[in-house]
Amino acid sequence: MTTPVVCVVGRSGTGKTTLLEKLIAELKRRGYRVGTIKHNTHGFEMDTPGKDSWRHAQAGSDVVVVASPHKLALIERLERELTLDEIAARIKNVDIIITEGYKRSDKPKIEVFRKELGSELLIPRDELIAVVTNQPFALDIPQFDLNDVEGLASFIEKLFLAEKPMLNRTSL
Repeated sequence: MTTPVVCVVGRSGTGKTTLLEKLIAELKRRGYRVGTIKHNTHGFEMDTPGKDSWRHAQAGSDVVVVASPHKLALIERLERELTLDEIAARIKNVDIIITEGYKRSDKPKIEVFRKELGSELLIPRDELIAVVTNQPFALDIPQFDLNDVEGLASFIEKLFLAEKPMLNRTSL
């Protein structure tokens, strides 16, 4: 069984991260295990200069893992950018994966739109499953207010999670 992947997309400054924080919390409250992927086209560093793991990478290690009783981090040098499917395949033990970004992927997309930042949607209608917005659009897809996280979570739950056994659902 493949884990469903849903992409949250939109222009910079529309509130994608804020929406994701609330959506993750709501799905967790409902007992789901959630994985997230943040797409960063500019590259990033997450290791602290001078720390042991940074020193391992500086010495030439191609894969550095930092493990503790409660967290695991893996940093891997890549020869090429992995596809969303390749990254998602590495994530285990979750009910759903939600990305921030990947607007060019073939996965279902929810666009976050603020009328203050544009006049048209970024993504073509046929690639969208919903819009989270402060401006109604004449579209035949579900639209949610920027603050309607419960409604959005119910929509995602019905579309992607309703028939799937939850991996680690807490008793309700």
